[in-house]
Amino acid sequence: MQRTIPNTNTFSRFPLLLVSGMSGAGMSSTLKLLEDLGYETVDNLPFNLFKTLVEDPSFIVKPMAIGVDTRNRDFSAHSILEEVQFLKKRADLSPSLLFLECDDDRLIERFKTNRRRHPLAIEKPIREGIQIERVSLASLKNQADIVIDTTFLAVKDLKRVLEGHYRLSDKDMMISVISFSYRRGIPREADLVIDARFLSNPYYDLELRPLDGRNPKIAHFIREDKDYESFLGNLQKFLEPLLNRFQQEGKSYLTFAIGCTGGRHRSVFVTEELGFWLKSFGWQIVIHHRDVAVEHL
Repeated sequence: MQRTIPNTNTFSRFPLLLVSGMSGAGMSSTLKLLEDLGYETVDNLPFNLFKTLVEDPSFIVKPMAIGVDTRNRDFSAHSILEEVQFLKKRADLSPSLLFLECDDDRLIERFKTNRRRHPLAIEKPIREGIQIERVSLASLKNQADIVIDTTFLAVKDLKRVLEGHYRLSDKDMMISVISFSYRRGIPREADLVIDARFLSNPYYDLELRPLDGRNPKIAHFIREDKDYESFLGNLQKFLEPLLNRFQQEGKSYLTFAIGCTGGRHRSVFVTEELGFWLKSFGWQIVIHHRDVAVEHL
């Protein structure tokens, strides 16, 4: 597989990232992580000031991320979308919109844990505020450049996703390969999901059960499956022509998720194998075993 080498010149237009989304979905954490990536960040900026500041040539002197959400009294999804379209016409800026999503029940749990009221339901149930907010933000979510669902993301996982999409140095495409357990759900950030449950399962060998897919004994067991080699070869043939095309289309981050029943043996081994293959062609790879440390019955 011959890779396409991207243009690595420094950006001629400053990245301007608008961060919005559901209250409780992790905006504060996102802005802190973006700051770690080299962005100058501003949280909860009144939108009337936003328009004034971005027109000031001295305001944006480095890549910037600005939080805009329903806490602002002048918040308007329509106005934000209009402003993004206007900013895209500027020769000095490269604006994009990031939307943070999260399930209702998880949002309620976070509000209760932090003993906070929902900004749109000060005197009402939290769930009612969430529903009001979903309606007001629907157009932003639909037109966002990137939507990140934080329902099941730990901060370290959110950092990995943000780094993949928004890192400022080395704009070569990054590929994240994740192993997971189907019992705990498919990773929501996955671009492609691969099911490894058809392979022989080491779980039923009591000697192998405590090990994980990075152990040579597990590797030997799975390689003995008569269908394993053809599976891996066909997977590589499937992916090979896609990767350069994704990069040529401007994709900065891809996530492949490989699942098995427990997320400990087969998916972990295939993830390691696929990651090694991708690295051999020079792709930037992040390997993450989401559920390998989870207690298995």
